[in-house]
Amino acid sequence: MIGRNSGSRGGRRVVGDVDEDNRTYSVVVNDEGQYSIWLAGRPLPAGWTEAGHTGGKDECLDHIGEVWTDMRPSSLRQAMDAREGVDRN
Repeated sequence: MIGRNSGSRGGRRVVGDVDEDNRTYSVVVNDEGQYSIWLAGRPLPAGWTEAGHTGGKDECLDHIGEVWTDMRPSSLRQAMDAREGVDRN
């Protein structure tokens, strides 16, 4: 049911007090292997590239949850792996 507060805000349809986000997002990744979402069609910030998945906000966030299983930046992972290699010898 659309209430008296319905309208539009920046591409989102507002129904009552709930924002319904119907925009398309892209999953993006930076050089450290960290993921985020970005509005599709907008220029990406420096250091970020398309990760090959687009869709609704929830769909993109679900995808990130599946592929980004190690939250550590890649530089930290590499440093820790190198340290473990030294410790084993």
